[in-house]
Amino acid sequence: MKRTAKAHWNGTLTEGKGEISTQSATLNNTQYSFKTRFADGIGTNPEELIAAAHAGCFTMAVGAALSQAGFTPGDLNTEAILDLDMVALSITGIHLELKGSPIDGVSEEKFKEIAEGAKANCIISKALSVPITLNVQYS
Repeated sequence: MKRTAKAHWNGTLTEGKGEISTQSATLNNTQYSFKTRFADGIGTNPEELIAAAHAGCFTMAVGAALSQAGFTPGDLNTEAILDLDMVALSITGIHLELKGSPIDGVSEEKFKEIAEGAKANCIISKALSVPITLNVQYS
């Protein structure tokens, strides 16, 4: 299976602009620029898309792990916070904030154990070479 995305850029780093599109067309010529990446502009940026992909992948992995363990997952919500070092221009880590609603038969300790396993094994986590931390709220 292959997944594709396309990007177009025109101009200098600070004055240029571009568009990003995905195979599914969820992003369709979605604008990005220096301002959307390093300031406050309208549009998206590569780091935001990595954070979104990681949040989505991880949350699905938690649901899958709960199901594989014989439990029926409830509401799972994740925020992925990507740290970007503006001096080194590198991603230094991603922190995942998971909130899960209580599930019959699942203790807080078991939920955290399952979440840690999902963090280590989700496809996006495995693709990244930065430290990934996790905080779990289970209530």
